[in-house]
Amino acid sequence: MAYDLIIRNGLVVDGTGAPARLADVAVTDGRIAKVGKVSGVTSREIDAEKRVVSPGFIDPHTHYDAQICWDKALTPSPWHGVTTVVNGNCGVGVAPVAPAMREVAMHDLVNVEGMPYDVMSNNIPWSWESFPQFLDALDRRGAAVNQVYLAPLTPFRYYVMGGAAVERAATPDETARIAALIREAVLAGAVGFSTTMLPNHIGHGGRPLACRAADNAELAAYARAVGSTGRGTIQLALTPEVSVVSDRDYELLDLLLRESGRPVTWSALIYRDDKPDACDKSLARLAPLLRRGAVPQTSALPLSREMTLRAPFSFMGFKSWHGVYNKEIPEQIAYLSNVEFRNRFREEMQGPAQFTGNWDLIRVTEVANPALKQHEGKTIAQLARETAKDGVDALLDFGISDNLATEFTASILNTNPEGVKKLITNPDLLIGLADGGAHVVQLCDAGYPTYVLGRWVRERRAMSLESAVRKLTSQPADVFGLGDRGRLAPGKAADIAVFDPATVNCDDRPEKRNDLPGGARRVVMPSHGVDFTIVNGTVVYERGEMTGAHPGRILRH
Repeated sequence: MAYDLIIRNGLVVDGTGAPARLADVAVTDGRIAKVGKVSGVTSREIDAEKRVVSPGFIDPHTHYDAQICWDKALTPSPWHGVTTVVNGNCGVGVAPVAPAMREVAMHDLVNVEGMPYDVMSNNIPWSWESFPQFLDALDRRGAAVNQVYLAPLTPFRYYVMGGAAVERAATPDETARIAALIREAVLAGAVGFSTTMLPNHIGHGGRPLACRAADNAELAAYARAVGSTGRGTIQLALTPEVSVVSDRDYELLDLLLRESGRPVTWSALIYRDDKPDACDKSLARLAPLLRRGAVPQTSALPLSREMTLRAPFSFMGFKSWHGVYNKEIPEQIAYLSNVEFRNRFREEMQGPAQFTGNWDLIRVTEVANPALKQHEGKTIAQLARETAKDGVDALLDFGISDNLATEFTASILNTNPEGVKKLITNPDLLIGLADGGAHVVQLCDAGYPTYVLGRWVRERRAMSLESAVRKLTSQPADVFGLGDRGRLAPGKAADIAVFDPATVNCDDRPEKRNDLPGGARRVVMPSHGVDFTIVNGTVVYERGEMTGAHPGRILRH
């Protein structure tokens, strides 16, 4: 028999959790034809001796909604064996968008997801208005990997309500119109809808993201709209206090599950050094909802963030910082110099917050002013001691002295290996939260699949190879209803990763590159040990290089 591709002699880990076995994998017409001993001729053969052959990894939490407009490769995800990405998370995106609201959509992405305005303004073609038109435009464009899209609530509310979307809840008539558009989006191929409850999700003009103004009556209607299609998943960013499920959080999850009858996945449960039992308590409380289809997401990496005081992502949860967004540098410096602002910031850190003033967790990474070079590598706590200031004044005065160009690294959450291990090995939790395509100068967690395989499987032996691959493949496929992805079996789509179990990994720190349009900077996470990433039977990444092929599809329900 003739095949398009045969991968021979590999250790097949099929994504189900079943024991690994030596086998060949044959591919025809973009689908897996056989797993076992394969004879016959082929257009291409890959020798996978001493390599693992697994389903391609599915990243459930990305924000490539804008990047696809200038980067059909959607790097760095395919470098790490990722073959499918889920976009449209957290209630923010680029469709549907009327022409008058394009600026608002881009500024929402600047503030919430850390995407560079100039790059978006010069490269998003806006060849669509409705959500179905957006999916059709992406289908025509093509990509290296498959894309799945949630319908993000913020642009839907703006599309119906205009500027009022950020001011108030929708009226019953507006709610019905938005619900109809969400249903239309799901029938056109969206895999559900997304929203956020997080106070640090601040949109255009420093105002709360518009989806945060939706009340329970609205959200129930949108959940019913998804449920009426008999398909789909709801995603939301939850727990304003990190990893602590409040009464409001519990009631909202219960509402969405009840009204939709569909899975509800949410971000995130993250280990906290200051509250080491927070996740355990939340999981115990959530047990009834987990049985009904609630799926918390977690991260396998320490949450380290690069930031400047121009775009202080780590402080977005503090109301005192909202006045710094979407302003020019002189205005920002004046704001950050204000004593009243500094005192409000100090007061806010005294309450429940993601950051409570441990200045040893924030470090000077890179300065622009050569006269400050000797301070690179120092923590804010060190600077405070050297200057006899508290942490607030030390941070802000130093940043201002560098014209807000200093790059800081904040390592605030998920830093305890034993605490993280407990989360990522929990069968009820989905590993994700990579944010690929977002926060491009602050972080890059898109390398989490190779991090899991290198750090958690090989080095720390926290889980078996088979369990890890299942967590990276069939589990997210099942949550989002991607029935023909996530498993190596005859008839399934030929999305495949081939990697060396002895070397697979990703770097500890992101690498800076000026490879955005116009030479703008971003950070990426290089991979190690991934030989091939194969999408719909076509090799898109081969031993360190993208091949230029774009076989990825918009996966529609």
